[in-house]
Amino acid sequence: MSILVTGGAGYIGSHMVLHLLEKGYEVVVVDDLSTGNKEAVLANKFYQTDIKDEKAMAKLFKENEIEGIIHFAAYSLVGESMAHPLKYYENNVAGTLQILKYMDMYGINNIVFSSSAAVYGESPSPIKETADTFPTNAYGETKLAVERMLKWASKAYGINYAALRYFNAAGSHVSGRIGEKRAVETHLIPIALDVALGKIDKLLVFGDDYDTFDGTCIRDYIHVSDLATAHLLALEKMINDSINLERKSENSGISMIYNLGSEKGFSVNQIIDAVKHVTGADIRTEITKRRQGDPAVLIASSEKIKKELGWVPEFTDIEDIIATAWEFRKKMR
Repeated sequence: MSILVTGGAGYIGSHMVLHLLEKGYEVVVVDDLSTGNKEAVLANKFYQTDIKDEKAMAKLFKENEIEGIIHFAAYSLVGESMAHPLKYYENNVAGTLQILKYMDMYGINNIVFSSSAAVYGESPSPIKETADTFPTNAYGETKLAVERMLKWASKAYGINYAALRYFNAAGSHVSGRIGEKRAVETHLIPIALDVALGKIDKLLVFGDDYDTFDGTCIRDYIHVSDLATAHLLALEKMINDSINLERKSENSGISMIYNLGSEKGFSVNQIIDAVKHVTGADIRTEITKRRQGDPAVLIASSEKIKKELGWVPEFTDIEDIIATAWEFRKKMR
C-alpha cells in the first residue's frame, strides 16, 4: 500500500514525501511541475501530470494501490488569487473535486487536505478552529470551498478527511536536501535571505500602517518539517480509527480540522531583524503600499491538535527556523 502525495514536487509537498520515506512508507508523487521542482521529487514513483487529467490519473491508480492521499496540489499566492480568482477556483477547487471522484472510483477512503489560515480572514488572534471563516482573498475562499466539499463528501460517501489549516510555513529540511525554491519568490523569509546573499537589492514591505505595534503585518511561522509531522499524524489517526471505531452512521466518514502554527506572532520588521541576526547581513527595505487581501494579524491556537494527536513542534525558535532556510538558500547560489 502506498501514500499518494499530490504536489509532491513543491515546497511543503517535498518535505512531506521525505518525512514519509523516513518513516518507511511507500510514496507516489503526482505534480505537473507548474510551480514545483523536479529535483525535489524524492519518491521512486513520479507521475508528471495535472490531477485533472483523468486518463493519466487512471493510469496512476491502476498501477498503484493507494491507502491514503495527502493533497497539496494548489495555487497559493494571495495577490495572484485576487487578480485571477477563476484560475484559483479552476485549479484548487475543480482539482480537488477530481481527487474526490478518483477516491470514490478507486475505493480510497483517507485524505489529508492542505488548507490554510486564509479561511479565517480577519478573525481575532489567537485563532481557534471554532472561529468564524470569512476569507479576505480568493485563495482563502478556494480553501474554504474545498473544506465544505470534503464535509459533504464525507457524509455521503464515507470519506475520511483531515483539513489542516496552517499558518506561515517556513524553513528547510535540516539535511539541506530540499527547501523553499520558486522561480519567482514571494515569501518574506526567502526574499530577505536573498537580499542578505546579494541576489536582490531590497525587500519590499507591503504596508507600514496596519493596526499593529509597529505598523507591519504579524504572522505565525511554523517549520515546514513540523507541518509534515502533523500531516502524517492526521493520516495515521484516520487509518487507525477507521479500522477500530464502530461508526454511528454507515455512510459518515471521520472528519478532523486542525490549526497548525507556533502560537507566536512576528511582525515583518521583527522577521527582518531576525534575518539580520542569523545572517550577519544588512537587509535593505522599501515601504510600499499594502497588498490586497492581507489581514493585519494571523496567529494560531494549535491547542486542539496538540491535545488530540499529540503533535509537538520540534522548531520553536524563529531564528532556528530561519537558520535552516539560510543553510539551504546559501547552497542555491
